[in-house]
Amino acid sequence: MSSTIRLITFDLDDTLWDVRPALEAAEAAQWSYLNARFPSLALAATPREQIADLRRKLLEDKPELTHHISLFRQSFIERLLLHHGVPSGEAESAASEAFAAFLSQRHEVVLYDNAQSVLNTLGRQFQLGALTNGNADVRKTEIGSCFDYAWRAEEFGVSKPDPALFHRAFEAAGVSAGEVIHIGDCHDNDVSGAISAGAKAIWFAPDGGASEIASGVVKELSELPAAIERLTGHKGLI
Repeated sequence: MSSTIRLITFDLDDTLWDVRPALEAAEAAQWSYLNARFPSLALAATPREQIADLRRKLLEDKPELTHHISLFRQSFIERLLLHHGVPSGEAESAASEAFAAFLSQRHEVVLYDNAQSVLNTLGRQFQLGALTNGNADVRKTEIGSCFDYAWRAEEFGVSKPDPALFHRAFEAAGVSAGEVIHIGDCHDNDVSGAISAGAKAIWFAPDGGASEIASGVVKELSELPAAIERLTGHKGLI
């Protein structure tokens, strides 16, 4: 049992909220903007194979975009418009505005049950951080005020499960890896990544599962305070 935990970090997508509805709404907003601005291009009818080829070629030309998903999306939109004959300057500005439309809906998330109350409970005894490979900024959601820190992989140019991302986040928070518990739904990215970085990890597994390396497994967010109390020895979480 350890009593030295100072920071608890959370993955966001599919850990604190279901990412699919937010992404679907964001995609719809992006394409709605583009179709309204360029109605004659029939962008929505672009064959999937063509879209996949444009994405592949973009990453071949700019492999650094692998860890910068926002810039990748905006760059892809620009390339798509160029492919359809839109002049360079207009394609660039339209891509920027289309991405803004995407982001306007990306943060309209519906929290999982008990997410807010669990964060409030944990925040009374620990610092809280958000660590995501996605492009959602938790500070623009209704739970933003619960977090002391918010990090996106694209800000560092490296993604989970790379231990380097965890280390850079921990350094920014002024804590050592041994003072951190990370919580997330992806066993590879969140559990293996955090443990490789020297932190503890709790696997959020709504569908159930077993882990040989996680310090705990929970099916509901409401189980987290008890799991963390067992790990840390902190009282008053349940």
